[in-house]
Amino acid sequence: TRALAAALAPVAEAGDRLALVGPLGAGKTQFAKGFAVGLGIDDMVNSPSFTLMAEYEGRLTLFHQDLYRLADAGEVLAGGLLDERQDDGVTLSEWADRLDEGLDPARLTVAIEPTGAESREIEISGHGPAAERYAAAARAWQEAAA
Repeated sequence: TRALAAALAPVAEAGDRLALVGPLGAGKTQFAKGFAVGLGIDDMVNSPSFTLMAEYEGRLTLFHQDLYRLADAGEVLAGGLLDERQDDGVTLSEWADRLDEGLDPARLTVAIEPTGAESREIEISGHGPAAERYAAAARAWQEAAA
């Protein structure tokens, strides 16, 4: 999970938003940790469960959100978790299924599903050029790993 995320981060561009979804323990935070490494971030990345959003400086600023404790999109907006600063960085939102896709139609969804104690199935979906960039990077990573 970390290795794939680190391989995706080099194609990230300012304004990208990745919606991380999956059950508790699926590896959403592990994905965020790997993505941070791929952006050149040296700081320890942890789940921002109580702060809701953490910022890390790298090639692009990483805005790491955890929406688990929020009930709905209204709380996301009231909490200031969507703002113009994110246009200059990359936003990873754990538990993004709590955020209505209509508020963020250009996001990429990274669905992580455990398939065993140490294995995961990861599906990346979205539309437009950003989705194509990430899909190409995922294919290249998969081919290199084979």
